[in-house]
Amino acid sequence: MAAPCFYNIAMPTLKYLAAYPPHLQDQVQALLDRNELGSVLARKYPDRHAVQTDKALYDYVIGLKTRHLKNAVPVTKVYYDNQLDLIGGTLGTNTFAVRVQGSKVRRKNEIRIASLFRDTPAPFLSMIVVHELAHLKEKDHNKAFYQLCCHMEPDYHQLEFDLRVWLTWKDTL
Repeated sequence: MAAPCFYNIAMPTLKYLAAYPPHLQDQVQALLDRNELGSVLARKYPDRHAVQTDKALYDYVIGLKTRHLKNAVPVTKVYYDNQLDLIGGTLGTNTFAVRVQGSKVRRKNEIRIASLFRDTPAPFLSMIVVHELAHLKEKDHNKAFYQLCCHMEPDYHQLEFDLRVWLTWKDTL
């Protein structure tokens, strides 16, 4: 009879935190193990935002764009999308289409935000909207892109981390 193999027991992975240093992952895992992560997040982010409809989301996005990116290309459509793939890490998308209609060139810029952001704290919605708006100026996730994100949302990096922690917690529910 073979001895039982205990090292094959799979621990839950912290897929949203995979790029972060092990010491941060260990802290999150310890809070999960003690069943305290939800209460820690609730203390830090107690309130859900009021942007619930696609129209309200459009107004919210255009307000941030007007405040921070006046000269950026216009956004024609903004909406919550039920189809975005969280497993692939897509929380929002920014699509650009250029169409020639006769002698005119028409640009169409759409921002889609994952529907799960209807139920998040306001800072998380701000962070994802800022991220998608930054793509109006910078297509790639480069240094200039993240500088623009931090210009629009000074706590951008902390909010991105906290959102990933929140997603990790939501996965355990």
